[in-house]
Amino acid sequence: MLAQVRQARILDEVRRSGGVRVADLTAILGVSDMTVRRDLEVLDRKGLLAKVHGGATAVETASAIEPDFEAKSVRELPEKEAIAERAATLVRPGMAIAITAGTTTWTLARHLANVADLTVVTNSLKVAEVLNHQQRRDLTVVLTGGLRTPSDGLVGPIAVQAIRSLRVDMVIMGVHGLDEHAGLTTPNLMEAETNRALVESARRLVVVADHTKWGVVGLAQIAPLRAVSTLITDDRLDPHAAAVLADQVGEVIIIPTPDDQTDAADHEENA
Repeated sequence: MLAQVRQARILDEVRRSGGVRVADLTAILGVSDMTVRRDLEVLDRKGLLAKVHGGATAVETASAIEPDFEAKSVRELPEKEAIAERAATLVRPGMAIAITAGTTTWTLARHLANVADLTVVTNSLKVAEVLNHQQRRDLTVVLTGGLRTPSDGLVGPIAVQAIRSLRVDMVIMGVHGLDEHAGLTTPNLMEAETNRALVESARRLVVVADHTKWGVVGLAQIAPLRAVSTLITDDRLDPHAAAVLADQVGEVIIIPTPDDQTDAADHEENA
């Protein structure tokens, strides 16, 4: 099992129970306690959990603290892959779309290689890098410019001015948090302003967010839930959250958890 996959599973166990023991993790992951301890040290240094004697506990994330790209990139990898793959099916040849910064949207960018005659506006250095690496003549990438965030997004007045001069068919957005009352949020004030500009520039807002984003509230609101045309998430979402989203969001697409997948097309749910 790859280190990133192990670490993502460890984080999931910590979030689910509030704390884990090394002995339990060795049984769950099928690796040695030394391997588990090394993983815990890596995650502790990144601030994703607190390493304690014999195990680890969850840490509270302040509403104004934004994890960096590398820290977020180890979380919920199978879920992000499945969500990104489904989101890519919404993108049609000839579209002009916008893609925000984030690890799920970065994963999405890799699934757009076969969409012809595509124009992508993005404020993400990581997304632009993936798309430019494809070296396609029928792909136009517009990078907004601006101030760099910990998640490798470009924000601020320059980014906002560039975005407001454009109109796109769809914006695909990753978010820090989803909440029944707070809506879509981020810890970064300038990122919230930049993402609001992206929402205003698009005919359709598609949000890609795994189940762990529910109930997380950042400092600044991007948009209310009712502004979302389509939300793509995974089936580990809390049932109450699914009901709230079904009521407030235009369309909810729930992707089977990869570990349980036999035939994703047969099990995909639309609310």
